[in-house]
Amino acid sequence: MDSQNYLSIYAKSFSWAGFFLTKETYKKCSDLYNFCRFLDNIADEPGELGARKLKFKEFKNNFKSKNFSNPIIGNMWRLIDDTNISTNIIYDLFDGVESDLKERVEFKTEKELLIYSYRVAGTVGLMMAKILKVKKEIAFKAAIDLGIAMQLTNISRDVIEDQNLNRHYINPEIEKILETLDLAEIFYKSCFYSIKEIPFRLRFSICVARRVYRKIGHKIKNKKDFNEYEKSGKIFVTNFGKIAQTIISLLDMIKLSFTKEPKIHETENKHKIIMEEINLNERF
Repeated sequence: MDSQNYLSIYAKSFSWAGFFLTKETYKKCSDLYNFCRFLDNIADEPGELGARKLKFKEFKNNFKSKNFSNPIIGNMWRLIDDTNISTNIIYDLFDGVESDLKERVEFKTEKELLIYSYRVAGTVGLMMAKILKVKKEIAFKAAIDLGIAMQLTNISRDVIEDQNLNRHYINPEIEKILETLDLAEIFYKSCFYSIKEIPFRLRFSICVARRVYRKIGHKIKNKKDFNEYEKSGKIFVTNFGKIAQTIISLLDMIKLSFTKEPKIHETENKHKIIMEEINLNERF
């Protein structure tokens, strides 16, 4: 199996932010992303649904049995051991990806959207927090928030693409897209103050990732209507835009030094909704 670095191939925003990490930490982040991306590709690749379900089951079983002949699985288990990642988080991620392996996916409630976003992205935020040596519970919650914020941004950006896969996370209306981006904004704001809980030399990378991904949402909000949104294709941040957001992130670093974290985060009620099905406290 090819163990190429999916981080640099697919995750351009993360790869840009990863430039500011230490070499060792970037390698761990890359191993995590390779695992997540490989799993995600099973759900998204073309082909018969039954074959994709079988491939997913095989990969999950190989993970459970620690089949290290697959380097992606071997690297992930080493990461789990090195950073004390709870396997509950991994299985939450599996549940999220498996929920996409259906003929049709359609969410009716905000609760469905939040739980899905936690499973496929909040989990990744939690694992990143472990890699970045976060210790406090409030910071783990913030890591979940950043993951959810990014996933809601993805969903807002990829409505047409998801429709082609018969996945309807939100209605294809500009009003619903903007509403989802407003929800993402709550999570982006909530996670900010806890970035100071990340060791200083690793902090800047997360500030950059947060700013660059958040900018995607800002670009979507500039679309006048759904027709203009649809014609825009895949919305992304240019290299010039990434440089601008990196400079703004320097100001975020200064701001973090002079602000106190609020005792209650804006997303507290959103976490309670997720906790109706998933005990997040068992994941920290």
